[in-house]
Amino acid sequence: MKLNRKIYTTQLDGEEISLEFSELAGQANASVIGRHGNTTVLATVVMGKEDTQGDYLPLTVDYEEKFYAVGKILGSRFMRREGRPSDDATLSARLIDRAIRPLFNQRLRREVQVVVMILEYDEKTDPDIIGLLSASIALAVSDIPWDGPVAGVKFTSGTSKESSNYYTSFFAGGKGKIYPNASMEKVGVNMIEFDGKEIAEETARKLFSEAQKKIETLIEFQKKIVSEIGKRKAEIMIPEPDVELVKSVHEFISNKIEETLKTKTVEQLKKSLFEHIKEKNPDISFVYIENIFEQEIDVFVHKQAIEKNTRVDGRKFDEIRDLYAEVGVLKRTHGSAIFTRGATQVLAVTTLASPSAEQLIETLKFSGKRRFMLNYNFPKFSTGETGRSRGPGRREIGHGALAMKAIANIIPSKEEFPYAIRVVAETLSSNGSSSMASTCSTCLSLMDAGVPLKKHVAGIAIGLMSNESGAYKILTDIQGPEDHYGDMDLKIAGTRNGITAIQMDVKINGITPEIFRDALDAGKKAREEILVIMENTLPKYRDHVSPFAPTIMTLPISQEKIGLVIGPGGKTINGIIAEVGGGIAIDIEQEGLVFVSGIDKNAVQKAYNIVKSIIRDIEIGEVVEGTVVKIFEFGAIVDLGGDKDGMIHVSELKNGFVKSVEEVLHIGDVVKAKVIRAENGKIGLSIKALEK
Repeated sequence: MKLNRKIYTTQLDGEEISLEFSELAGQANASVIGRHGNTTVLATVVMGKEDTQGDYLPLTVDYEEKFYAVGKILGSRFMRREGRPSDDATLSARLIDRAIRPLFNQRLRREVQVVVMILEYDEKTDPDIIGLLSASIALAVSDIPWDGPVAGVKFTSGTSKESSNYYTSFFAGGKGKIYPNASMEKVGVNMIEFDGKEIAEETARKLFSEAQKKIETLIEFQKKIVSEIGKRKAEIMIPEPDVELVKSVHEFISNKIEETLKTKTVEQLKKSLFEHIKEKNPDISFVYIENIFEQEIDVFVHKQAIEKNTRVDGRKFDEIRDLYAEVGVLKRTHGSAIFTRGATQVLAVTTLASPSAEQLIETLKFSGKRRFMLNYNFPKFSTGETGRSRGPGRREIGHGALAMKAIANIIPSKEEFPYAIRVVAETLSSNGSSSMASTCSTCLSLMDAGVPLKKHVAGIAIGLMSNESGAYKILTDIQGPEDHYGDMDLKIAGTRNGITAIQMDVKINGITPEIFRDALDAGKKAREEILVIMENTLPKYRDHVSPFAPTIMTLPISQEKIGLVIGPGGKTINGIIAEVGGGIAIDIEQEGLVFVSGIDKNAVQKAYNIVKSIIRDIEIGEVVEGTVVKIFEFGAIVDLGGDKDGMIHVSELKNGFVKSVEEVLHIGDVVKAKVIRAENGKIGLSIKALEK
């Protein structure tokens, strides 16, 4: 059966975007083929038929990388098929999730699944942009209740001679017309992902505004499509809470909320409330009461901030909780640090290794090695809970990636510091923005390990309380209730010179440029306060690495000499390792570097000298030393090391007549000689040239 296709097109940054609707994946609530350049995705959306019994919106976003999209057979040797999502795929799924989630009715209890499959990837056009756009239009034209559409754009700048802000990437997603004030922009940005090299706040604001303009075009494009082919939204009964019950809950907790939030006894109050209500309504469910309770707390914290200018813990709006930092807390590891902000506490531990320990990455977007790795852990005990550890989930992967991006652009080059670097950030206690605490503790741990970071990097979480009339308050260093009930979680990391990473999520439709401006200013002020604590704890990086870390020596090598070091079948390089011992490793990069590493410094030095002798060029006039290994009637052969030898002709043994070579030299003699000829790999030596 021939597919009936309806295709809509627009332009983004000079590349055509097309959205194709047909009978493909026809049993989903909606599906779309999205193309941007030569990158193609299939987005499908499906909603369950019945409500679930949970207490949250059951939304799932899956982002599936298909290896055929780049014409490669990837995977392990024994498993040539797609397995669990890569970290990159998980982060892309989170981008889409964070953009679309705020636009659902949070009381919806039908399962909703969004699947974005990458069918083609041209290795140039970012699939995240078309992935989000396709997911958005699929939801928008479907019968699934959703307050979209949304769209996302990305800016990437390369190297500039006029600026130090290299490798800047700004990804923003937003939704159309959401503000009552007509003078405001039509688009509110509801998700940001940024990494760069110390950009100024003003530059970030300009990127925000530029994103708004481009997003607006993509949203209007989607609205046109919805007006033509959009389905009528399903009428799902989302029952409003019983008015009398809401009144009873309010009466019971209204005069207890403030003290409860200060003493962190929310769960106790919730339990007392349920027992109180259950006396009169024995069949009432805990989830039903919990939803009303949560709404009451939400209203309270917003009113406290906007109408009474107070925070739940009594701090000023721009006040950071108590800070503490310590380095060198573990003696056997290569570097370690603890950073504490209020009740949030993170231990970061650094491990240094030879280049052979770099992480091999093979995904749809990237194949290569990762030299700097940061793993973030969030055990149950950090929030006072019990439970099994099941490995990193989406949250752990996302938080680790954010902290890694915050620091990656100030990691020294491989030429300057040739180590593979891994940091593990262990969340020991969490009450607000453990990812930014991880950034701080990671930076201190790296410096404690002797990684030559030129600057400290600090991070802070900025929150928001707002109302429908447009009034708002910016909150610095949000903790539990402000994060849970607040309208925004804006994480900002950077140095004294500028921002290195931003991540923003909101629970409202989006934020204005004014809110973003004020939040960036608050973030800068807080960042500078935190940097003072970090600089006082460890003013600069250690001038040496730990004695437990390997020693690494580096030397350049021309590509034509790499074969000399490796030898036939690896004979030469394996022979050096066997001869020297001491657990050394020799890594050679095709770009022209040799790394000799090991714990035994003497063994490393010895291996380094051997490699250096192999690849060095012997020049005319140079004085060399070697052992006589062969004697002929016409001269002697001297072993110069590194598979090099030189010939001393009988006439060059000494001044005057020499009847026999053995009058002057014997096998095993160590002699010094001057190089008088070096061509086509043949070296001529002279002892008499050294005689005065």
